[in-house]
Amino acid sequence: MTSEMNVCEMCKREALRLTKHHLIPRTRHKNKKNKRNFSRQEVKERLAMLCRNCHSAIHAFLSNKELEYEYNTIEKLLQHPEVSKFVSWLQKQPAGVRVRTFKSK
Repeated sequence: MTSEMNVCEMCKREALRLTKHHLIPRTRHKNKKNKRNFSRQEVKERLAMLCRNCHSAIHAFLSNKELEYEYNTIEKLLQHPEVSKFVSWLQKQPAGVRVRTFKSK
């Protein structure tokens, strides 16, 4: 039995299952500034498919406000020092490794 592998948009590693990350957090969709800066459709469709390790790390390192205002693209996320360091480290780990991340804030 073969399973379809997917590639994480952050670490570029293969994963059996990817999770949907809202680049503009759902809890921030109704924010007034958000409504001025992004169309309703863009807010709902701006997604990234990430492995569980990368997804957990993003939410451990950044608040929803930071994600909404400063880190709302993959490129911007990869520029964050802690996220960048984590992704570089994760890329060196064996396939299938599960990492526990804890909120730093």
